Amino acid sequence: MKYPRCDQTVAWGALQGHLQAHGLDLDLRERFAQDPQRVQRFTVQAPHIHADLSRAHLDVATVRHLLDLARECGMEARRDALLAGEPVNMTEGRAALHTALRAPRGVGLHSDLVHDTLDRMLAYVDGIRATAGGSAPDDIHHVVNIGIGGSDLGPQMVVPALDPFVHPKLSFHFVSNVDGHNLAAVLRRVRPEHTLFVIASKTFATQETMANAQAARQWFLDQGGQDIARHFVATTTNVDGASAFGIRDTFGFWDWVGGRFSMWSSIGLPIALALGREHFKDLLAGAYEMDTHFAQTPLAVNLPVRLGLLDVWYRNFKGYTSRCVAPYHHGLRRLPAYLQQLVMESNGKRVDEGGQPLPYLTSDVVWGEPGTNGQHAFFQMLHQGTDIIPVEFILVRQSTHRDEDQWSPALRELMARQHQVLLSNGLAQAQALMWGKTPAEAAQEVVPTANPALSADVLAHHRSFPGNRPSLTLVLDQLTPQSLGALVALYEHRTFVSGALWGINSFDQWGVELGKAMCQSLLPRLASGDVSGLDGATAAMIERLR
Repeated sequence: MKYPRCDQTVAWGALQGHLQAHGLDLDLRERFAQDPQRVQRFTVQAPHIHADLSRAHLDVATVRHLLDLARECGMEARRDALLAGEPVNMTEGRAALHTALRAPRGVGLHSDLVHDTLDRMLAYVDGIRATAGGSAPDDIHHVVNIGIGGSDLGPQMVVPALDPFVHPKLSFHFVSNVDGHNLAAVLRRVRPEHTLFVIASKTFATQETMANAQAARQWFLDQGGQDIARHFVATTTNVDGASAFGIRDTFGFWDWVGGRFSMWSSIGLPIALALGREHFKDLLAGAYEMDTHFAQTPLAVNLPVRLGLLDVWYRNFKGYTSRCVAPYHHGLRRLPAYLQQLVMESNGKRVDEGGQPLPYLTSDVVWGEPGTNGQHAFFQMLHQGTDIIPVEFILVRQSTHRDEDQWSPALRELMARQHQVLLSNGLAQAQALMWGKTPAEAAQEVVPTANPALSADVLAHHRSFPGNRPSLTLVLDQLTPQSLGALVALYEHRTFVSGALWGINSFDQWGVELGKAMCQSLLPRLASGDVSGLDGATAAMIERLR
């Protein structure tokens, strides 16, 4: 390994000593009382994003040791290698140059290649959008993206997030599951003459995607559809495979673009169709601003670095096993699912770059739902459960609604009030997680629905909250293409930082391959019933399913 692994540094030992000297618990309530400047000390500003880390389980000394850890692990050099196109994906001998996809023309690596493809894709987008929703026989009203994993999660997250910017006469649908119920539910809502199918598969051979694509083509023909070349388009490097399918228009990308980092490439075709040329470029520009921040800002005020260091601190020193992402914006409802792949597929690794088993934990579990929905589902566990689960609140200061200018003043006022309620809930949950409620405080409250047979003392303990539960808050002024681009790029770089500190390759995903290979061998057995040589559980299940 070119750089020392995190556990082989002086700073790692210093962090262990710091933890032992000060105990596992840092009482946030005490820290705020002792330090009136705590918010200012733990606030980091990045492009489009204000980050308040003051409610994180951190103190000044911890941050100092973590920054020392980053420097000893060669974080700046690792970052520079990533951005310079060195083969940081060492098991596959590839660069990870998703940042090149959003750099302006003439800036960075592969600029001409990237922008030639982008220009061609956007010209296609202009053509579709020019007549979208029209009355001509083959004008497009619906776009159906068929892909899975990185070919689905990015577009499926971005399009609803930026709904106010979406073409008003285009509807978007996403099919990823090989379960036919996914595709069938979409096909019920569309007509072949007004539908564009985007087949997103780098190899044009992904099992789930091609099964859905073939079924969609058969439905198109059965329903009297004409001109497959007009109604099917592919984002793929396998031009011959797409041509054999009947597709004329294909948009490719490169082996230095990983699937979970690919929404900025031609995989973003549905996003571009939804947003149009200028807004799609704004999305890229917002990500590029965050790339520049990551590349040029000192480590101490570099937001992706600070968050990646926090992940290591929580996972390896505090012992936290998961984090909850709670976006207080309905548009960001698919962000937790997007981040699950980004983080857990990238950093769910058990060996270092040299192939040696790691003696410490790597990726945490990422999960969540938009507030306020999550408050009525799992926040019970966050407040009173036995596990401490850090929460990431994402707040958007100003709402942006489609067609708001057409609303009556009364409706506009009601919707503005709803947004204030939403923000208040996010603020209150972060406050409640930190402050909690003692049994004595709970005992002073009258609870009309309480069981009268229950003693006041017992009830008070049921209604008390330990508090001192960590969170952080990210604030966007508005949810726009630029701010969303910056937010996604922030999470990308944060994931790279924690993976680099752990000494793992964040850009391969061999763990998904074994199940895929086994699926290919089991598929004919489901048809034939041959269970010879299988383990007892699999054999019994095949017999049951037949």
